[in-house]
Amino acid sequence: MSLATNKTVRELVLENPGTTRVFENLGIDYCCGGNLSLSDACAAADINLATVEKSLETASPLSSRFEEPNFLTATLAELIDHIVQKHHVFTKKEIARLRTLIEKVHSAHGENHPELAELRALFEALSAELEPHMTKEECVLFPYAIKLEEAARNGQTLPQPPFGTIANPVRRMMLEHEDAGALLKEMRTVSRDYAVPSDACISYKTLYQALVDFEKDLHQHIHLENNILFPRAVEME
Repeated sequence: MSLATNKTVRELVLENPGTTRVFENLGIDYCCGGNLSLSDACAAADINLATVEKSLETASPLSSRFEEPNFLTATLAELIDHIVQKHHVFTKKEIARLRTLIEKVHSAHGENHPELAELRALFEALSAELEPHMTKEECVLFPYAIKLEEAARNGQTLPQPPFGTIANPVRRMMLEHEDAGALLKEMRTVSRDYAVPSDACISYKTLYQALVDFEKDLHQHIHLENNILFPRAVEME
């Protein structure tokens, strides 16, 4: 048994961000399920542990558009700025684009592909989850985390926040992340892992590729919050 077997998925990702590509390709949850050990995560995904370990041995640092800097030593303010400017902006823009695209594809292919109606409903549920979620982070949780960091740096005491302790909104955000993750999995199931049917038009193919990209970005987004930002903010308080 290798040393990696007993490490959590979160620990492996923090040691080498390039492992996210391996986990993404194999369908292993590294964001909401990051606290599972590698062996437990493989069991949950019904994947051979030895196969995953071999893939992890060759994992190199990310170089794709989903590359995330190492924020273990960055300030919370820098990490929050990155999350908002890269992931929140991307998510908001893609929700608007995908809503239009999925309506177009459903109108053209819904009769022959009834799964598109279910996929559309799941995407709307996901959007309804994410949009107020990001607003709460940007208006409440993130500003407080930045003030908390500034107070810690300057030796000051912050007034008691209305939510008691930062662990309370963090817990709520993580629960909402789990809900979003469950919807992403349902969307994959309904679309048969985004397998493009033989009669698909360009818009159909574009939709499925865009949903794959949306999923990857959201996984990275949740990873940064669940595995780095939130634990550091709670510890700092």
